[in-house]
Amino acid sequence: MVALLLALAGASSAHAAEPVLFDWFEYKGHDAPFDAPLKPGQYRNPILAGFYPDPSIVRANDRYYLVNSTFTYFPGIPVFESRDLVHWTQVGNVIDRPTQLDFDGLNMSRGVFAPTIEYHDGTFYVLNTSVDAGGNFIATAKNPAGPWSDPIWLKTIDGIDPSLFFDGDKVYLINNDAPEGKPLYEGHRAIWMQQLDAKTLQPFGPRKVLINGGMDLSQKPIWIEGPHIYKRDGWYYLVCAEGGTSLQHSQVVARSRDIWGPYTPYEHNPILTQRDLPEDRVDAIGNAGHADLVEATDGTWWAVFLASRMYDRVHYNTGRETFLLPVEWKDGWPTILAHGKRIPQVADGPSFMQRGATQAPLSGNFTWRDDFDKPALDTTWLFARVPKTQWADLRTHAGKLAIAPGEGLDTLRNPTFLARRQQHLSFEASTAMTVPADTGTEAGIAAFQNESYWYSIGAQRVGNGVTLTLRKRQKDATETLATATLPAGTKALKLKIEGDAGDYAFGYDAGQGWKWLKQDVDGTVLSTDVAGGFIGVTVGPYAHDTQGH
Repeated sequence: MVALLLALAGASSAHAAEPVLFDWFEYKGHDAPFDAPLKPGQYRNPILAGFYPDPSIVRANDRYYLVNSTFTYFPGIPVFESRDLVHWTQVGNVIDRPTQLDFDGLNMSRGVFAPTIEYHDGTFYVLNTSVDAGGNFIATAKNPAGPWSDPIWLKTIDGIDPSLFFDGDKVYLINNDAPEGKPLYEGHRAIWMQQLDAKTLQPFGPRKVLINGGMDLSQKPIWIEGPHIYKRDGWYYLVCAEGGTSLQHSQVVARSRDIWGPYTPYEHNPILTQRDLPEDRVDAIGNAGHADLVEATDGTWWAVFLASRMYDRVHYNTGRETFLLPVEWKDGWPTILAHGKRIPQVADGPSFMQRGATQAPLSGNFTWRDDFDKPALDTTWLFARVPKTQWADLRTHAGKLAIAPGEGLDTLRNPTFLARRQQHLSFEASTAMTVPADTGTEAGIAAFQNESYWYSIGAQRVGNGVTLTLRKRQKDATETLATATLPAGTKALKLKIEGDAGDYAFGYDAGQGWKWLKQDVDGTVLSTDVAGGFIGVTVGPYAHDTQGH
């Protein structure tokens, strides 16, 4: 994996407390819609299940590359590769060194917002906004697997969602920013463009508004963002998200014969949304938008975009996920989905789609297990913010993950919690661990939305026994929901979390079979609409130094 993870895997702890050993971690997904059989040539949506928001895509020769937002998770901005737009493999991360960015003090939904990826003349470019942690930047690489350059800061550009468009020998920088003058209403934004120097990667020359407010300013559209420009048959197409990232999210398009405009909106906008569907629909998918288009090797066009699989109309714990649909050109305009039509969870794939290849562990139902028997952490694992100490160790205890106890889940720095995405509405996550030796250490497994919304089930030595505690964090308060006392001689323990939409349960096995510590726990606390922000739930092992932090 990346250099930092190799260092984490091979170094000893900087903490005084004894490390906690985890034997394995297993994740299982079993969503009913994913059980629908696939016919030859079909694929499942989402193509990247779980918290993989704000997708951007580019084709380089016969390969496709895709990036996503990670906010304050680290490593940041995963880079995926595919031959057929359906089956994706992570090959690297743009942000994979602790010297590149620092997210300390930020809540989990700040940091690296929507990235875009471009390819031109042998070089890959990723543009991004590091919110509250540096601003807009460009990173470059010759190989999408890395290494990627340190951020090249665009010091004169404010706003978010920068992207590039290469047109002949000219390069254009497009992004969202405040409109000219005073905003007319909350959410009033504009799409701006300026040329970019291909050598210095800095903007120069006049900067102009291409779209003010959105497709129809009289309707007071909000949050025009995520701009991309494409050129086809002599037309420049400006494709943007509009309506905010929640239930009113949509994708819109305008076009012009001149790259500087004026841009004429499509009369049948939006070209993608789910806001016009009944709220009580079964297996609802919402929040659709933030699309990026790509022309495939066979001349067909496709769109990747974000959407969320929802329950009880408004809740979604798996965050914003990456979906794929074909683009149809009608009368010179791109369309992704007809008005009033639902996003399909099973669809016909590209003509060049690989046959017999598996999408797991990125889509569909699957079991994923890490026996911690490799020299480096799997690319699935994430850290909440950038680690400042090397607290994850895979080498000093063969076949085990050793976590040196550190900060708790409510910190605004780096909790000693190893995270992987919850990718299903219905799932199980379990681990086997050694009960902490130190009385000042609590260790277990957590379901984590952000520093203010999480559940943890952990074991700690207290007096003559071992206390197992289920905690709930909501806003600024941590509450104990259930406890159990295990015998003092308990050394090995299994813990698990099960979730089914908004219903969570927490169990343990101290050598006498599985028992529930508590069932029917309110999982809506972990949904993005309750907890706020832009991310989804992650689950994984943790070890907390209760005395030091």
